[in-house]
Amino acid sequence: MREFLLDPSDWYATLPTFYASACVLFTDVDDRVLLVKPNYRPLWSVPGGVIEAGETPHEAAAREVEEEIGLSLPVGGLLVVDWAPATEPRPRAMINFTFDGGVLPDPGAIRLQREELDDMGFFTWEEAASRLPSNASGRIPAARRAREDGRTVYLPKDQRVGG
Repeated sequence: MREFLLDPSDWYATLPTFYASACVLFTDVDDRVLLVKPNYRPLWSVPGGVIEAGETPHEAAAREVEEEIGLSLPVGGLLVVDWAPATEPRPRAMINFTFDGGVLPDPGAIRLQREELDDMGFFTWEEAASRLPSNASGRIPAARRAREDGRTVYLPKDQRVGG
């Protein structure tokens, strides 16, 4: 039997860690992107949030959509995987999973979570990208490409706006 140099728990403790988040990109019938305006930061975001312990990315995305905009909808395919290195004040890298929510047939059914969100709106793809933080804005054109091409886009640091 092979002998380990380190106890598995000690070895795992040496590995790098990262934060993870998941969001769902919705559009309306006019092909405009849904964004929400959190009250705890100046810029807008795609509905979503941090993945909790024990959740898969698509489970977190569905939970966040239900919490933030009051819709219990199936989460579609994975559009974008985005890797952002650690940056102040975030001490670890962040990986984001952007899923496809498709076209919202009834935007009037949205109910904002007022504890965290001030507003919501539908924006052109270009406007949506400009309203997100620079470290997340590249997800919007990447998601559009993914929808058009029918494949997931990996968005490494050097391919992001503000990368």
